[in-house]
Formats: sequence, structure tokens, C-alpha cells
Amino acid sequence: MLRRSRGLLALLALVALVAAGCGGDDDDSTPGAPTTSTPTDAVTGNLQVFAASSLTEAFTAMGKDFEAAHPGLKVTFSFAASSALAQQVNDGGPADVLVTADDSNMEKVTDAGNATDPKTFARNRLAILVGKGNPKGITRLEDLGTSGVVFVLCAPEVPCGKFGAAAMTKAGVTAKPASLEENVKAVVSKVTLGEADAGIVYVTDVKAAGDKAEGVAVENADDPELQAVYPIAVTKQAKNTDAATAWIDYVLSDEGQATLATYGFLAP
Repeated sequence: MLRRSRGLLALLALVALVAAGCGGDDDDSTPGAPTTSTPTDAVTGNLQVFAASSLTEAFTAMGKDFEAAHPGLKVTFSFAASSALAQQVNDGGPADVLVTADDSNMEKVTDAGNATDPKTFARNRLAILVGKGNPKGITRLEDLGTSGVVFVLCAPEVPCGKFGAAAMTKAGVTAKPASLEENVKAVVSKVTLGEADAGIVYVTDVKAAGDKAEGVAVENADDPELQAVYPIAVTKQAKNTDAATAWIDYVLSDEGQATLATYGFLAP
């Protein structure tokens, strides 16, 4: 009798174990159940991203998050004017990914066969950056032409310079900038250091400047022709195409888009 009881108990334990295993499989297949994933072995090594200067703060933060999700990967950024980055890539610069702030500079690279299948992931609007407290009382583009106002602009081959000059033309402003800067961060620096009263930048740059400066809305900033668009692509010379593709997927993902929005970027 004792032997039979022990045998019965063992059989019941085995049945319970099998049932528990089956139940676990059902739970995993339930729609909406949380899933976990681990980074693939391929997303390791070094990833070199050439990106427009206006993405500095957002991409730096996103890079840290991306590295945290892929412990075997190191992301390095080179931030500069889109025109300079496009030239560097066409000259064979060591970029895995190229990101510009306009289509025309990206087209210089794709037309040369040095990048393929660019995808637009964000937009940006112009703004006027002024010193803290706005001492010159600048409220619109026309005020940049007021006597005594020193303002700066990006160089015309740089997207922020191209869009800024177009915005001034549409507003009927003919004032000449005191200097033409190599990228948008150089414009920000001139204003925050007090070397200029104002500069045309992007909304995201005003946000990044924090309490060092203030922003003034550009009256025609919603004009699609005056908005920066950001295409992203894997370069021909990419040495880590798996990581490059994973980075682009991340930038386009809901998580990446949410982070970009917190820095002031608009959806593509």
C-alpha cells in the first residue's frame, strides 16, 4: 500500500510539472504580453555617426540609451554642418551613418553612390535666438535690420543659413549679418557669449541653450519650404552595417521619436 501511494504521488508530481510547462507557453503567446529581447551579437563593435550639428543634444542622449541596450557597442558622433559632412563622406570619411538637416546635402552623397535609401525621421523650425532678457527688444525678423542690432547667420551652404536667408527674403528683410558661421552651434555660441544680439537658429537650439538665451518665434516658421528635414542613411563605406541599420531603426522607432520630440523636433 505504501509503495502504491508513493508511486501515485510521483505520477501526480510529474503531471503537475508538465501542466505548468504548458501553461507557461500559453502565457507567452497571449496578445499584449510583455516580451523581452537581447541585443544580437552582430550589434557590437564601433558605430560612427556623422550628424548635423542641430542634433547634438538629442543624439548624444539617444546614443547613451542605444549603448545601454547594446552593451558590446560604442557609438561615436561627429557633429558638423550638413554640407561639411556630405563632403567628408564623399571624400571617403569613416562614417557608418550620415544624417543631414536637408535633402540637398544628402542627395550630393546618394547621387555620388556613397549612401543609399535615406529615410526622413524629423523636421525642425526656425527661430531667432536673442540674448537673455532680449535687451534689443527683438520680436520679429524685421527687427534684425534695426540700426545697432548685430545678428549672425549660418553660411549659405549650411541648411540653417539657407533656410534663414530664405525666411528673411520672404519677410522682406535685407539686412546683412555681421558674420556667416560654419554651423548652427557657432551661431548659438556668438549669441550666448554676447558677441551678437541675435541669430537665426532652430527651435531645438533655443531649447538646448536653456537659460543662457531666449527665443523669438519666426513669423513664417510653419512654411514647409523653410523647415529643415532630416534624412538618415547608411554610407557606402560603412564598416559596421549591422549596427548602422540598428541605429536607424532605433531613430525611426517610437522610442527614438519620443526622445527627439522632447528636444523639440517635429515628426517627419
